[in-house]
Amino acid sequence: MYGVCSLDAIGGQTIGDTLVVTDARRREVYWARYCDGIRTVGPAVNAAADVDPGPALAVAGAPEHAALFALPCVEPSRPSPAGLVAAVNWADKPAPLVPLYLRRPDAKPLAVCT
Repeated sequence: MYGVCSLDAIGGQTIGDTLVVTDARRREVYWARYCDGIRTVGPAVNAAADVDPGPALAVAGAPEHAALFALPCVEPSRPSPAGLVAAVNWADKPAPLVPLYLRRPDAKPLAVCT
């Protein structure tokens, strides 16, 4: 089994300099920048106002979040099966699946009373 970043499944199908954004909840977006389908910056999570589109000429991903940027919206808007397959590096052996955490957890350890 191969792990794939969902942003790569979208961004890997884009042409030119493209910003990809999806919903990260809490009024934030997951984002990364791509040039001809290759990730150049990210992934990261920020408030949309804090995302620097850099050289991006278009934005792809979740339409309601893509609309937050002053860029033309392009497809794809979500990961497709073809995008997921295309994002896999087939030359590598499958590695153990490891989650990609882009923000600190809300849960905090309880203080120990002595």
